[in-house]
Amino acid sequence: MIPKLGVMTTYADALGTAGADALLADGRIVRIRPAYAGDRDGLAAMFQASSVDALRLRFFAVPGPAVVAAEVARLTRPASAEHGVLVSTQAGRIVGVASYECGPASSAAEFAVFVAEDERGRGIGTVLLEHLAAMAKANGVRELSGEVLPANYSMLRVARDLAAHARSDELAEVVDVGLPMVAQDAAVSAADVRNRTAERLSLRPLLAPRSVAVVGASRTPGGVGHETLRALAEYGFNGTLFAVNPHTDNVAGLPCVTSLRKLPDLVDLAIIAVPAAAVPEALREAGESGVRAAIVLSAGFGETGPAGQALQDEAVRIARKHSMRLLGPNCVGLLNTDRSVRLNATFAGAPPLPGALGVASQSGAVGISLLDHLARCGCGVSSFVSLGNKADISGNDLLAYWYDDPATKAVALYLESFGNPRRFARLVRELGRRKPVLAVKSGRTVAGQRAGASHTAAAAAPDVAVDSLFAQAGVVRCDDLGELIDAARMLVDQPLPAGNRIAVIGNAGGVNVLAVDSAEAAGLEVPAASPQLAARLGGSAQNPLDLGAEANPQALRAALTAFAESGEVDAIVVVVAATRANDVPGMLAAAGEVFDAHPDLPAAGVVVGRWDVSHVGACPERPAYDLPERAIRALGHAARYAAWRREPLGGPPVLDGIDPVRAQAVIAAANDGWQPADVTAELLRCYGIPQIPQATAATADEAVAAADRLGYPVVVKSAVPDLVHKTEVGAVRIDLPDAGAVRQAYQLIGTALDTTHPHVLVQPMAGGHVELAAGVVHDPLFGSLVMLGLGGVLTDLLGDRVYRLTPMSDRDGERMWRSLRGARLLTGFRGAPAVDTTAVEQLAHRLGRLAQDVPQVAELDLNPVIAGPDGLVVVDAKLRLAAVGEEPDPYLFRLR
Repeated sequence: MIPKLGVMTTYADALGTAGADALLADGRIVRIRPAYAGDRDGLAAMFQASSVDALRLRFFAVPGPAVVAAEVARLTRPASAEHGVLVSTQAGRIVGVASYECGPASSAAEFAVFVAEDERGRGIGTVLLEHLAAMAKANGVRELSGEVLPANYSMLRVARDLAAHARSDELAEVVDVGLPMVAQDAAVSAADVRNRTAERLSLRPLLAPRSVAVVGASRTPGGVGHETLRALAEYGFNGTLFAVNPHTDNVAGLPCVTSLRKLPDLVDLAIIAVPAAAVPEALREAGESGVRAAIVLSAGFGETGPAGQALQDEAVRIARKHSMRLLGPNCVGLLNTDRSVRLNATFAGAPPLPGALGVASQSGAVGISLLDHLARCGCGVSSFVSLGNKADISGNDLLAYWYDDPATKAVALYLESFGNPRRFARLVRELGRRKPVLAVKSGRTVAGQRAGASHTAAAAAPDVAVDSLFAQAGVVRCDDLGELIDAARMLVDQPLPAGNRIAVIGNAGGVNVLAVDSAEAAGLEVPAASPQLAARLGGSAQNPLDLGAEANPQALRAALTAFAESGEVDAIVVVVAATRANDVPGMLAAAGEVFDAHPDLPAAGVVVGRWDVSHVGACPERPAYDLPERAIRALGHAARYAAWRREPLGGPPVLDGIDPVRAQAVIAAANDGWQPADVTAELLRCYGIPQIPQATAATADEAVAAADRLGYPVVVKSAVPDLVHKTEVGAVRIDLPDAGAVRQAYQLIGTALDTTHPHVLVQPMAGGHVELAAGVVHDPLFGSLVMLGLGGVLTDLLGDRVYRLTPMSDRDGERMWRSLRGARLLTGFRGAPAVDTTAVEQLAHRLGRLAQDVPQVAELDLNPVIAGPDGLVVVDAKLRLAAVGEEPDPYLFRLR
């Protein structure tokens, strides 16, 4: 049987006895874990230290010792399906507890929360309730409810933050509070705001420290600690800088202390550059000295194998115990170019120019390369973070930090892996609505590979999940670092294009043509000049416009002004070929003046023959490239991102005829593996997915009887659920006009499958003229993907498919079919009637809901789906079920 997702098999197993760490509203770290019998003394101490008023708000009366003892006993009894308890601890002390109780087979439970009086106002109750709700939901609870005294304002505020509904009246002595288990938009948005605030506060000592200590700064130049200390001093760190070395009193001209404990004041950030084996003790000393964040530059941890991983885990445990955020290990550090901070905590080369691009790299070497090339082309950086092994701080934390960072206008990421891609998707989508996010994700050739028997799973091979995530979240995906840098230069400080129309103007006709040739592949249009614009330019001017090799700054200024004022283009590419006979600085200055006069029009330059030009005019925000293809490709990224920003976000699809309760019953009664046709059909019916009538048959007589009932002509095909290419092996016979043809087809299918009694499906012939394919495939890291594409033999021949990760919005269905290369087949191609595209969208949305509700669907392949003007119908379906193990939670925020 497929195991249900229960608290004892998923949530509690994932949490473990040690628990998980979460951030509080003040940026500090708290541990959430299941309660156990050994917590009696800690819980009793928390209650005993509370005031009479605090206890009255929890127990509705002032409790005596017996009542408190009974409550402690309740909280520490063994967990069960009807009873769950979580405690929050900090530095080993219990600072909060949350519990739920429900009756056998009940879907509603009563909750209770209590937070130590001296720890209130930090968000402990909210974090506890979020985790308690996840625990209860995993165990089948659909609502948590509780009674709260009207005077318990803090508890009512917590409930409101979690989108709870409260029921009371003017005469009520208590307020009934209900917490829904289904993630609601308001609750998710509120949680995202809380988590972003907490993450930003927790990272402030790291990215904007007031004081820094470098532990392991040797006297010898060339060492990692020594060079990092010098970099901090030479860059002009605006805080207090210390060196820590037990063997000297001076490093690189800076005073040195023997231990962090000897520092005269508290330190925000410790940079640790000691051998790996000494890192845990250095972190322990940092934590005991009140350090808020640490960067571990040292290598020799998880990247080296099991022993190194154990050392890395110990480092994280120590940091969490002392509420420190940890960057690295095995990283090159970070920098912040803000003039009020001036932090260069890296041992990389020369620091970059100050600017507005936030950069994060999982690879130190790639990060150094990015900084070097950004500096060469004059693109400034607001902050740079080398993530290293991501033991604690990851790209998700930085996305939250940069969301509200006014110094960062765009973000560039180099990623090798995802910790929680489902949360990454939500974070990056929110950030992308404010500022561009660009990414290079390595491993295209190996990521996401899976073996599967269905067309859906076979197609969802290398990198499909990453591509889908980036497309839905508006991430500008780049194939390489050069493309990333080119696109970042276009996007970081310029306005977004209002459309995809561009003008190409310059003094190099051949380069102009190359630019135009690249435009279509980049999704850009080079429209012809209108008669009015042509007349202004001299009567015969076109787009692209070649001014000739002898063009002077005045001619270029006039042409650019005409196009900029025409309203006929959304961006301009100016091409300047340098020769001995023309005034390149003058032409670039003229172009810059035009663009300064039209600040809402994005522009790019292509300067050939001069390697030392990085921007157009006096304004460094308008990039100049050495090749036309680079400029066009960067503009294409900008136009696509702008189009994504203009699209409405959409909401959850509104679907009728959905029966998730029945669907769960179908799953609970099924075995894992490929499912028989009746199970597959029943699950599709639960989600209102139309299927062609069919009957199963195990003999020729049964097949004939089924055909007689369904009506001729019919199709007879193998009922083997994991047989993919039925047509190729002769296991499908179509357009059978009578009983004799059905008998013959039955025999031929048996011969093809080498059996005398094949199990077959009998169906009437379906109407419609377009064959589609659709389906679901589940990825344990990314979640479920919905596929839509051309069906039948075109599925493998053309590979025309698109994917969307769940949850899907009500706009994704339309976006999916419109993204197909063969979309014209659905809208009436060459006189054929148009397909009911609303039905196609409904199919995609219903599959999305099915995938969300039933993650046990490992593969669902619907191929073909016959579509026509009056709707669509599924003709063939294959379903594979598998138990779901521990997977990332997209809504519950826990530290790595």
